[in-house]
Amino acid sequence: MVKPGLFGGALLCASLLGCATTRPPVDAGLGPLDFVTTPAAQLDTVWQPRADGVIVVAGKPSGFIATRDAYTDYRLHVEWRWPGKPGNGGVLLHVASGPKDGVWPLSLQVQTKHGAVGDLLPMAGARFTEPLTSEPGAYPAIKAHVAADSERPPGEWNSMDVLVRGGCVDVTINGVPQNAVTFALPATGRIGFQLEGTPYELRNLHVERL
Repeated sequence: MVKPGLFGGALLCASLLGCATTRPPVDAGLGPLDFVTTPAAQLDTVWQPRADGVIVVAGKPSGFIATRDAYTDYRLHVEWRWPGKPGNGGVLLHVASGPKDGVWPLSLQVQTKHGAVGDLLPMAGARFTEPLTSEPGAYPAIKAHVAADSERPPGEWNSMDVLVRGGCVDVTINGVPQNAVTFALPATGRIGFQLEGTPYELRNLHVERL
């Protein structure tokens, strides 16, 4: 369970209404996980938990790791870093069945991409009320983070705290509120971690249902 103090900096928005391969469960603080890549790969070549609690993520082939459990109202805490050259990645919220954007599922992505941390991307038809900051028709569609960049230098650990309640999604990066949307759809689903070409590390993954 997550300690409430981890989310003291979160924004509180107004209360408003390829190939998929299922692998054996892997517990990483979020319960059993599934592994989806194109082309198919072996789990232990992509997702490697260490004795010290750090998970080494290879970043390829393209795909994602997702919880088997679905979440609606919750707090999520994630810590990540780039051990080498920083690159692209993201945390997927409310992964759902339905259309896909290439290998990416219907979901709301919180960017961990270097230089764009805290951006929100509605994937494969996901949506929210607030306007996008990307140009109409641009790909990908983006709602950029709102505060000055709060990403830490490559090699240092970053933290992401996400509060989801009543269709509101609030994102805090390293203690700085960076994004908020309302009436997010899908409003429920699984939590995922992208494999987008660059190796990275994870630790202290926690989710608390509200």
